[in-house]
Amino acid sequence: MIDLHYWTTPNGHKITMFLEETGLPYRIFPVNIGKGEQFRPQFLRISPNNRIPGIVDHEPHGGGQAVTVFESGAILLYLARKTGKLIPPDLRAEVETLQWLFWQVAGLGPMAGQNHHFTQYAPEKIPYAIERYVKETNRLYGVLNHRLADRPYVAGPAYTIADIACYPWIVPYEKQQQNLDDFPHLKRWFNEIQARAATVRAYARAAEINTQPSVSEESRAILFGQTAAHIGLETAK
Repeated sequence: MIDLHYWTTPNGHKITMFLEETGLPYRIFPVNIGKGEQFRPQFLRISPNNRIPGIVDHEPHGGGQAVTVFESGAILLYLARKTGKLIPPDLRAEVETLQWLFWQVAGLGPMAGQNHHFTQYAPEKIPYAIERYVKETNRLYGVLNHRLADRPYVAGPAYTIADIACYPWIVPYEKQQQNLDDFPHLKRWFNEIQARAATVRAYARAAEINTQPSVSEESRAILFGQTAAHIGLETAK
């Protein structure tokens, strides 16, 4: 059984998509980041970076103590190797998959995340910052579109964790000020993944868990006002 400590963000969706795709048994423990639940000591023991998602695998290979994993890319890789699914067995194909997994966690996710912040959440609209991250998001969409021009999926002929990592960060394309019609290969790929039964189930779970996905002034202060002083804050109380 996998315990998934989760909230309804793109990085959280990656893990529910994988688990629904593979049928690996799991249970969700919601971590409402808008209420500061990511700073609770029990969550920090799993994810010391106070970011979702985190997992606890109670049945790791070889038995023994449960294994905890944080960071969405590391979780995807761990689960793929645990199940032998959604990662190619061939060395070269695996390298292709891992390159694009790391491309997402180092590029698409952080840049789109800054796009979200400055276009939607920042209390002051800073034109330079908005233009900077909207353009960089656009460039990364172009990279992905070019990649998908001659192959069905990001890493090649098979659906892998590279696709699962990228997809949730494309879902809010309108909020990112992007038009999928400008990226026909990306649009074809996006529509296909959106229609997968596992994707539909994963996003349905999100809708059940977070019925009010808007950001309030209170949650804004929690989400965007963190410093080193917040680490271990709950423990100190």
